[in-house]
Parts: sequence; structure tokens; C-alpha cells
Amino acid sequence: MAHILIADDDELIAEMAADILIKAGHACGWVTEGTKLLDLLRWRRPDVLLLDQDMPGLTGKQVLREIRQSEKHYDLPVIMFTAIHGAYDEQAALYGGAQGHIRKPFLDKFLVRTVELVLASREGRPSHLSLSEALGYQSQVPDPAHRLV
Repeated sequence: MAHILIADDDELIAEMAADILIKAGHACGWVTEGTKLLDLLRWRRPDVLLLDQDMPGLTGKQVLREIRQSEKHYDLPVIMFTAIHGAYDEQAALYGGAQGHIRKPFLDKFLVRTVELVLASREGRPSHLSLSEALGYQSQVPDPAHRLV
């Protein structure tokens, strides 16, 4: 069971996505504004964030940028969740640091599968390291080019 947070200004969509993910065995909650999302992240870190790309106020892109610049949440798995259709928007989301992209309207199975793929890609990793810990860890990993044969 994963803890999933949904940030979407359309409460109907957020509730529908939460119901689907709860039926799939996950715990879900949602917020309707980017500023509320950032406030909530100060108190609780979800396992995955579904983030609407086009919210009023702080947009999903702006929130994603804040998350990626945060020492505490730089590695939070984010799936962009949008009604915007276009390859450019999907590429921009992935380039901005999202691990996935779901277009609305969505199929139940596609939503669950995308979340499960992102969660599976994180298996075996620590749930979270601070940025300084992660950088220290990476500097201790031996360079594969210097392997002894």
C-alpha cells in the first residue's frame, strides 16, 4: 500500500482518481491548490504525487520546480496529471522531472498501472535520503570504469 497525494483543482477528478487508487489498495488524499500542496508536504511526504499540470495560482509546472529544488523532496516521485493534450506538454513534464504523465480523461487501469510502475521503479531504494546524504552516497559508489578484472 502506497500513500498517494493528488493535487488537482477539479475536485470531481481528484475524488474519482482517489476512489480508483483506494480500490487498488492505496491510501489517497487530495488538495486543490499548489500552495496548499506545498504546505502539506511540510507535514507529510507521500510515496507518489499526482500533480495537475494546469492549476490556477501555482501551476503544476511551478510546483514541480519547487519540489525538485527542495532538499527534502527533490526525489519525490511525481506523475503529471493533465487535460492538456500534446506531445510537447508531456515532454516538458518529463524534462521538468516528472516520472510519468497521465492524460485526462483517463482509464482506471491506466491510472493504476502508471502508479504501480512508478512505485516499482523505486523498489529497493531507500524511501528518502536528504540531498547531502544522497550526494555523499553517490561519491562513495565505485566508478564501474575502475573495476578490477
